[in-house]
Amino acid sequence: MNMKSKIAIAALLLLPLSGQYAMAEEATTEEKSSLTVSAELGMLFKTGNTKSGDIKVGLNLKHEKDQWLNMVAFNALAKKVETEDEDGNDNFESTDNKWDILGQTNYSFEEGGKNYLYGSAFYQQDKFKSFEYQTSASFGWGRHWWETETSSFFADVGPGVKYDVISAEAATETIAATNEYSETAAIVQAQALYTNQINDFVEFKQYFVAKQAVESEKNSYYRSETSLTTKLIESLQFKFSFLVEHDTEVEKGFENTNTETSVTLVYSF
Repeated sequence: MNMKSKIAIAALLLLPLSGQYAMAEEATTEEKSSLTVSAELGMLFKTGNTKSGDIKVGLNLKHEKDQWLNMVAFNALAKKVETEDEDGNDNFESTDNKWDILGQTNYSFEEGGKNYLYGSAFYQQDKFKSFEYQTSASFGWGRHWWETETSSFFADVGPGVKYDVISAEAATETIAATNEYSETAAIVQAQALYTNQINDFVEFKQYFVAKQAVESEKNSYYRSETSLTTKLIESLQFKFSFLVEHDTEVEKGFENTNTETSVTLVYSF
C-alpha cells in the first residue's frame, strides 16, 4: 500500500467515532446514549453441485455530544467459489472482495439547530472493479430540512477532492496491457438521507451521495442505498438492502454500474 493510501486511511481514523451513513442525524428530544453501535452479519454457504461461501459484515458507530455529531461506517463483502483447474484439482477462487470505510463529523451552529458544517472522508478497495482503490474528502454545509416523530430528511453539499488509483491490467487478445496509474480530481459532493419509521417494527431508509468531478473527462462517483429494517426483538433487526454504485469512467472490460442485494441481521448495542 503506497503513502497516499496510508494517508487516506489515517485521515478516516482520525475522525471521531461515528455511525451508519455519512449524514446528519440530530438527537431527538428524548434522552439517549451519546454513543450507539450496531453490527450486521450475513452469510451464505452452498454445497453439492456447486460449492461457494459468501459473507457480508458491517460496523456502524455514532457519537453525539452538545453540537457535535460524529459517524463512522465500515462494510466488507467476500465471496469464494470452488473451481476446477486443467488437472482436475479443486480450488476456491475469489469472485468478490471489497471493503470500504467512511466517516463524517458535523457541527451544528447552535444546539438543536437545523444548519451544520461537515467534514467527511471515504476509502474503498474493490478487487473486481477497475480501481485499485478510491478515496475522497469533502467539507461543506448541511441542513436538517425536516424531522418529525416518524420521518426525517437531511442533506449537505460542499467541495472536495477525489483520488483514484486505476489497476494495472494484463494484455488480452483484444485489450492492450495497462500500467497502474492515479487520477486526482476536484469534486462537488452532495448527499442526502431520508428515513421513515413506517410503524413500531419497520423502518425505511434511502441514502444517496454524488461525487461530481468538476472536469468532464474525470471520473464521477454515485452511490445509492435503499434499506428496509424489521425489528425482531429490542436489539436485533432483520435488514434488506439494495446498493447501486456507478462510476462514469472505467477501463475497458469493466461495467460502469455495480449492484448489490443483501439480507443481514443487525445487532444494536
